[in-house]
Amino acid sequence: MKLNFLFPNKFKSIGWFTLIPSAIICLLTLIYEYEPSFLDFNVPAIFVDELFSVNRKTFRMVTNNILNEILGVLIIISSLLVAFSKEKSEDEYISKIRFESLAWAVYFNYAILTLTLLFIYDLAFLWVMVFNMFTVLLFFIVRFNWQISKLKKSASYEE
Repeated sequence: MKLNFLFPNKFKSIGWFTLIPSAIICLLTLIYEYEPSFLDFNVPAIFVDELFSVNRKTFRMVTNNILNEILGVLIIISSLLVAFSKEKSEDEYISKIRFESLAWAVYFNYAILTLTLLFIYDLAFLWVMVFNMFTVLLFFIVRFNWQISKLKKSASYEE
């Protein structure tokens, strides 16, 4: 099977090299609520709905600290590189594992989202939705690499 939608294998290491520090820095900035002032910029906003205000604005410039946006973009791009880079020996069985892992990640992610809709409310729900942007890719990466690891272990036992 020809896989034109996958990145070359060398992008996987670039993805890991970017994903791990980006995720760690992102978690630390969320835990310690760190926003360095040198990253405060006026940025274009399509829609602004200020908290505790009835003023809703469209197409405005707003002052925002862009650290979260930078880290979010780095995590998304690096996750895509890790998830969708070819393996060194990409064959149909690995493609099958890739597809099954992606389907499993989507099912698992939406099961969690359903439970969240039923049992988590208010600002906590907003935080779950923010993390939910990244979890499908992260669940896929974990399951796919776990399955590839199992495949490699079984292949080494056969030799």
